[in-house]
Formats: sequence, structure tokens, C-alpha cells
Amino acid sequence: MNSNNQFFATCSKGVEDLVQKELEQLNIKQTKLHTGGVSFAGDLIDALKACLWSRVASRILLQLKAFKISSDDDLYSEIISINWSEHFSEDNTLAIDCFSSHSIVSNSHYATLRVKDAIVDQFTQNTGQRPSIDRDNPDIRINVYLSDKECLLYLDLSGDALHKRGYRLTTGTAPLRETLAASMLYRAKWPDYYEQGLPFYDPMCGSGTLIVEAVMMAANIAPGLLRHNTGRQFGFSNWKLFVLQQHKLEQWDEIVLDAQNKKQKGLRSLPVICGSDNSEELVGLTRKNIKDAGLPSFIKISLQDATKELTPCTETAGLMVTNPPYGKRIGQVQLLRTLYHRFGQQLKANFNGWTVAIITTEQELAKSLGLRAFRKNTLFNGALRSVLYQYKIRSQTNAALDKQGRNKDSVTQDNNNAGDAVIKHGVINPAVINKAASEHALMFSNRLKKNVKHLKKWARKNNVSCYRVYDADIPQYAVAIDKYESWIHVQEYQAPKTVNQNRAFQRINDVIDVVADILETSQEKVVLKIRKKQQGSAQYHRQDKKDHKITIHENGLKFIINMYDYIDTGIFLDHRNTRQLIKTLANKRSFLNLFAYTGSATVYAAAGGASSTTTVDMSNTYLNWAKENLAINGYTDNVYASAKHKFIREDCLKWMQQAIQDDQKYQLIFIDPPTFSNSKKMETSLDVNRDHAALLSGCLALLADDGRIIFSTNARSFKMDSSIKEECFIKEITAKTITEDFRRNPLHRCWCLVKQEALLDV
Repeated sequence: MNSNNQFFATCSKGVEDLVQKELEQLNIKQTKLHTGGVSFAGDLIDALKACLWSRVASRILLQLKAFKISSDDDLYSEIISINWSEHFSEDNTLAIDCFSSHSIVSNSHYATLRVKDAIVDQFTQNTGQRPSIDRDNPDIRINVYLSDKECLLYLDLSGDALHKRGYRLTTGTAPLRETLAASMLYRAKWPDYYEQGLPFYDPMCGSGTLIVEAVMMAANIAPGLLRHNTGRQFGFSNWKLFVLQQHKLEQWDEIVLDAQNKKQKGLRSLPVICGSDNSEELVGLTRKNIKDAGLPSFIKISLQDATKELTPCTETAGLMVTNPPYGKRIGQVQLLRTLYHRFGQQLKANFNGWTVAIITTEQELAKSLGLRAFRKNTLFNGALRSVLYQYKIRSQTNAALDKQGRNKDSVTQDNNNAGDAVIKHGVINPAVINKAASEHALMFSNRLKKNVKHLKKWARKNNVSCYRVYDADIPQYAVAIDKYESWIHVQEYQAPKTVNQNRAFQRINDVIDVVADILETSQEKVVLKIRKKQQGSAQYHRQDKKDHKITIHENGLKFIINMYDYIDTGIFLDHRNTRQLIKTLANKRSFLNLFAYTGSATVYAAAGGASSTTTVDMSNTYLNWAKENLAINGYTDNVYASAKHKFIREDCLKWMQQAIQDDQKYQLIFIDPPTFSNSKKMETSLDVNRDHAALLSGCLALLADDGRIIFSTNARSFKMDSSIKEECFIKEITAKTITEDFRRNPLHRCWCLVKQEALLDV
């Protein structure tokens, strides 16, 4: 070893400058920024200091060799040329990680195998024994980075990744990595605060990572000190060139002793640092982690809900840094808007003068706070790209005065029936705003209770377990609320841009507050989505990736629905009667389901005794869903039953043309096309107002003489083309297909088309 070794400190993308600053504070001068890390030169002791003191780096690597290769044999030759017995023995365990962007040796896994072969072959040739591979807890870690420009071989001096400090043995859901927590604190300029003795607060502390990191930073505690004290070894602990040099061991002992002295001194001058959470389990976990970290008991941890009566732990304004739920890993994004909005209200009401930093992957959630960020920093939580939003909190009174001119019209409009002046003597009157808001909330709650009372009796009498209970009955609360047995599906119709955002948030909060109680279910079973105007087939596109499927029951049949991943759940509740009509008409008849979605009409046709069913849709996802729906009802249990049911993935317009050419005939056809679609899978766009005549003409060409077509559309202001009446007999049957829960606000209209007038009687 010499005094000019080459090292590399790895880190998450976007925090390389923080690692460089840490190295410079350790008096390491020769540093250079790279994407994903910082290279530096120096003595081995410099690298050991970095292992002990870096709060942001992931690993500290010692470069053993730099070379070029043109084949995997070259890689093998370069690795086996190193005298590995100088670094470790055959009794040690080994882990190897290769990362390749090389044009020839491009497979990282294969490159790892070649490096492993070279090392173990050398030991086998020299000693007749070989080191064992241990991926989880090896004595020695080797890293290899392969590219066409240069190949670099490193010894990992860290061992376990440096974020594993040694204090957090138990974590909550979606834990925050310690290196990310430290990066957040640096970006929020926490050192500027604790140097002035100002407080720190995390109101959603989870398992306490941010709090512990804030204490360690403020008390000048080396983040690797606890790992050393608890016997969790660094990577260099089993490295021969370190352990066999007595003077290096002595230097390391001096570094550790110096860190211990700094810790004792730093703990004597800590500012107020506190945290809270609304979970007793997480509060207990935080206290345990603080204890395991060996930190003093005067750190304040309390049970407190960040959305209700949140109060500072000190009268002095300071820094708040927190990691609220993201929605990617916990909960659902739309529902979390409520949490963020209420949290923002608490900040504005009770944290005047504080600086607040929150991290999230969702811009929509950040907007829900109702605050304007003065700084944004991109950070990465694992593979998740996140943004740290920073805010200066001003009291609501000052903020209202600042925005008086901008908000006057919208506030007045929202409260034009409030009875009192919203703007009086040039000052916004919050009492009037709150009065109007609570009046609207009470109206919504009363209307929902009234609806539920009526529909609950109807549902029980008719054995209905899934139904709509509310659909924008009160204009201020433009949501649709559907009950799916014990689950509640809330769709918030997107508010116009003219509606004040804070008012819109408050209204959806009112909904979330009461819906679970009134509908007698748990808050965890309430799912919130925004229903915007969709382009093309976007309404059917995946919104999330939870795959949270449940089975519901309707008229003795089972259906799979997905509460989270799509705007619609997989079954249209307003077509309950339409499906029942199909069941009644399907006996011993061939059935065609066009634009079939998840095949619920096909299930009813099968239940009604259809001689065969053909289900056509251009989405493979929905066709598979339709197959599942038939399967759980037992209609595809055997080969004979399966043969009766065909599933065709095709653009319905294109398939219809071919089916007409093939002279196919069906005795019952159900067609419920989207109002508009311009999907890339289609050869042309579809507009039901424009194209329904051609669609129905095609269906008539496929219809047997004794058959019926059931046509439905959700298109507003729909007008049936008069030319259809020249081809068939037609009767509107909307009243027959509308159910009690959609009586006030019908979503569809429905017609029966036949070639024999006598068949119109359905």
C-alpha cells in the first residue's frame, strides 16, 4: 500500500456533491465527481475515515487494478494475474459483484462467474482449497466495473453498505434508508439550524430514521461508530493488508477513539430534537431504535396525528423534515391527498416561522399541501425518483392578506349565500368561510345518510350487494360513491380550473371523513380516484399496479373487480338490469358480446343457458379478466364447457367486417361501445355519435332472423340515426334497464333492435 491509492465512494445519483464535501471535510483533497460517486486519492487511512464518517456514501472501494479486455478470456487472465493470497485466504468467504456495459462481455452475471472462476482457480492451484461464496455476509467483497473504455477492479472496504449503521434492526413499512435521510438533512441545511441551537421535528417519524440521523449529525457522531462498537465489521476488517500492519491498526484505533470523544462532547450541546407519529407501534419502534443507537433519553417522541391539532415541541421555530407516505409503497395516491392537505393546514395554522422539508415521489401530493416550495431537490429512494420540497411557513393570517386580491372572487363565489361578508374592511373573514364550508359538509353528510337509508332497504329486499349511493347530488360535492360489499369506491369528478384548489381539497376531505362511518366500513376499504375527461381508451388504462382483486356477488354470480388499478373497477353497476335482461334472453341462443370489457354480460349469458358465447375486445388484459369471470362461475370447468365460449382479441370494427364476410350469425348481440376511442390498436377512431349507424348496421348483418340486439351507450345528448329504423324494428328500453340506485342520474340509454317486430317485447 502507498500514500496515493485510488478510491471510489459510491452514492445515490444526485448527491455526489454532498459526498465530495464530506471527503473534503476529512481533509481529503484529491476528489473528482462522477455520476454515482466520487473518486479520490490518498492513504488507506483516508478511506477508513470515510468508512467511519460518511453519512451519504454507500460504499468505499479501493481500486486494485485498471485494465482493458476484448473477451471473457481476457477478463479471466487479468483477474487470475493478481496474487489474491495477499488479500485474503482460502478460509475467508467471498462475494463478487460485476456491473458490465462492455460490448462483448455484456452479461453481468456471466462476468461475475468468470471473475469467481479466476479467483477460486488460483487458490485451488496453489493450496488445493478454495474460498466459499457467501452472498449475504461475506468476509471479502469484490466489485468489478466493465466498459469498453476501461475495466476497474475494486476491493470493498465497507463490507455491508454504509447505510447500515447498526441501530435500526427493526423497521416499519417502506423504511427510509439512512443515507437518504442524511441527504435530506444536508439539503434542508440542518447544520445551519443546529449550530444556532434551533430545534428539529419529524411529525411522521415512522421508525425514527430522520430523528436518529439528525441527532447524530447535530452531536457530531460518526455514523459508522455504532457499527464498530457493536462488532459489525467493516469490509477491511478481514483484509490481510490491513490486519497484518500493526501501525495501520493503531491508526484506526486512534480514529475511533477520536470519534468517541467527539460524540461525548457533541451530546452535551444538542438542540431540541423531537418526533411523533399517529401509530403507537411506530412510536415504540422509534424509541427502541433511539435506545439501540445509544442516544440520550431527552429526545422527545410522542403519539400525535400530523393531520389533527399538530403542535410544535418548542416555542422556537426551527426545521421540520419528514417522509410522509408516498402512495407507491403505502396506501393509494388519491386517498393520500387528504392526508397531505390536512397536514398542510396544520403547518399553516401552527408552525409559523418554521422551515419544512418533505420528500415524495408524487407531485400531486406535494401540491395537496397548499404551500409554495422555495427550493426543490431531486433525490432517489432506491429506484424511486423523489423530490425534496422545502417551504417557509407563514401564518394563515399573513398568507390570507398576501393573497387577498387573488382569492377574493373565488372565496366570495363559494360563499355567496353565507349571510355574512366574506371580505370586510379589506380582510378575509375566515369564520364566514368555515361557516359556509361546514354548512355544505353537513348538507353532504345528510344527503348521503338519506340515500343510504333508502337504498339499503332496496338493496336488502332485492339481494343487491353492490350499488351506487351518491352521484354529485350536491354540486359542491361532485363525487360518485359506489358500495362494493364491504369496499367503498369514491370517484372525484375533476373540478374546473375556476374552482379554488383549497376549497376542492376541503370538500373531498369532508367526503373521506364521513363515508366510511355512514357506509359502515373501515377507512382502509375506502378507495379514492379522480375521474377526468379521458382521451381515447385512456379510461381503461392502468392507473396503478396493486393487483388488488376482490370477488363480489351479483344475482347469484361472481365477478372479479380491481379497486385500485383502473378508473373503472371491472363491472359497470348501472348495467345490472341490462345484464339480467341478457340472462333472460340468452337461453339456447348464440351470444355475441362486442366491446366486451371484462365479460360480465358474457357471464350472464352463460348463466342464462346460452348455446355459445363469443367475447370480442382488443385488450388482452380484459379478455383474460373475462375468462377469469367465467371460470370462477364454473362455466369453463371442462373441455366441453370451454369449447362453448370463444374469446377474440381484435378491434371490434375490423372483426365485424370479417365476420360478415364469413356469414356468421348470432341470436343475441350485446354492444356497449366506448363513447370515443382513438386507440393505437384500432385502424380508425371510433365516435359513437358519428359511427353508431355503421356499427348497428354491421350488427344487423350478423343477427339471425329470430335474434335481438341490445345496444347501449353512455354518450350524452345521443340521438339515434333515423336510417337505422329503415333496416329494423327498434325500441328504446332505457327505463327497463335503469336500476333504483341510478334512477336520479342515469348513466346510459338502451335500445332493442330486431328483424321481427314481435320480438321487440322484452
